[in-house]
Amino acid sequence: MEKIISFPHMGNYFVPVEALLRLIFPGHKVLPAPAITKKTLELGSKHSPDFVCVPFKYNLGNYIEALEKGANVLIQAGGGCRYGYYAEIQEQILRDMGYEFQFIKLLSDKINPISLYKTVREIGTPISFHKFLGHLVLIIKMVRIIDDTEAFIRENIGFETEENSFRDLHREFLNRLKTVTALSELNTVHREYDKRFRELSINKPENCLKVGLVGELYTLMEPFSNFFIEKELAKNNIQVSRYITVTFLLFDKFRRRKQILKGAGKYLKYEIGADGTDSVERGRTLAKMGYDGLIHIKPFGCMPEVNAMPMLQNISKDFKIPVLYFSFDSQTSETGVKTRLEAFHDMLTMRKDG
Repeated sequence: MEKIISFPHMGNYFVPVEALLRLIFPGHKVLPAPAITKKTLELGSKHSPDFVCVPFKYNLGNYIEALEKGANVLIQAGGGCRYGYYAEIQEQILRDMGYEFQFIKLLSDKINPISLYKTVREIGTPISFHKFLGHLVLIIKMVRIIDDTEAFIRENIGFETEENSFRDLHREFLNRLKTVTALSELNTVHREYDKRFRELSINKPENCLKVGLVGELYTLMEPFSNFFIEKELAKNNIQVSRYITVTFLLFDKFRRRKQILKGAGKYLKYEIGADGTDSVERGRTLAKMGYDGLIHIKPFGCMPEVNAMPMLQNISKDFKIPVLYFSFDSQTSETGVKTRLEAFHDMLTMRKDG
């Protein structure tokens, strides 16, 4: 039987994940979960426990949509907080709904080349470990390139002189990455598009408004879950910075654990779990860099981020930097979010003007 492999949607990371799965499962079909919509959240909310955090509901909605389109192998990766328990509960919910599928669980503490290769062998890859490693290196570099490119976009898109120039080139860039199968080709694409992005015309004041985003990984990296906050900020000519990315989470965070805790200064003595420590350290760093404001984003009930909030409030007082807090769940009003963002922008502008 042909295996149809699917996985949850999160930002633009479906591009490298899909590319990797196609390379290591040439005999099977890869079916990325559809882009998230209100229907995704409605489906997930309907079948989820009431008080589970909203990323769970988005994931579950993605799985239901993928299964309805024919998927029979689902992949879930997680760890660090309640996210590490998603897989077992989601699998049980989906089986209770009558779906038949193979469920692959990748916990963060077991994500290494040998463990991953054992898992893909179980699914049914015909490729050797050596070839698998080559594909993995290609995709890791692709993720880094996407993160670096999107960081540049985030900091400059609000100042473009030609409307949608960044958006259109970004779409072209992602579509081009989908066809890449070798490192040399990836390097060529990177050089080409890095040059083209930097050649786009912008009118960016030297003393522009700068806002940093901190918080929980999913609601930061999946734009639908935060009502496209980065896009809304860019409309107001704001430079946006966000340091939580897949590159940071998978490759930099563990290596920098002691440095991150030290960087939190007097505000933290111990780690507070998941992304909470990172939120405090990054908030302090951005405040020291002279940013005009911080926005803290989390799912409703996210305990590590709830624990980070008092420290962020202390940073706000010490550095005289405003912090706007958002908690997202399935009932959050998009209009309310946009209204608060507009008021935050007005306040930052008045402060900037003295």
